[in-house]
Amino acid sequence: MEGRDATREPCPDRIVEDMGGAYGMGCVGGFLWHFMKGARNSPRGVIFQNAFYSARSRAPVLGGNFAVWGGTFSTYDCIFQAYRGKEDHWNAIGSGFATGGTLALRGGMGHAVRNALIGGVLLSIIEVVSIAINKRMTPTPRQQFERQMAYERKMKFIFVSRNGNVPATQ
Repeated sequence: MEGRDATREPCPDRIVEDMGGAYGMGCVGGFLWHFMKGARNSPRGVIFQNAFYSARSRAPVLGGNFAVWGGTFSTYDCIFQAYRGKEDHWNAIGSGFATGGTLALRGGMGHAVRNALIGGVLLSIIEVVSIAINKRMTPTPRQQFERQMAYERKMKFIFVSRNGNVPATQ
């Protein structure tokens, strides 16, 4: 596979891993969300108890919804990766499009098309921001060369000074 990310699991295992990660994120986020919502909607005197009950009972539901979305997205990502033979940003955009459409199919074709477009646009925005951040954070070849030369000068200075020789100035 071209451009394989070595930090991620290979494709079949990735689906299960992404579902678990999505479930965890959904549970944590759902707990916080429903805790605040339960606290806001509770009468005085039982705010903490009702907030905790609300969070405890609703967080796994939201976690399950996130897991379904994450599993569907990863499945499509693996399908596109196998079909196209490479792992790039287009796979994620196509996966967002397909996931949005697939999860909205129960509402009819109109809803599926609308949610597919929304999923594709949202993943496009995420991928563009990711590319921009990577380009901004990655040093240019000139900057890499200058950093390497500065590091080598520093190491040469340390080596020479430890051996008792006077370092040569440049």
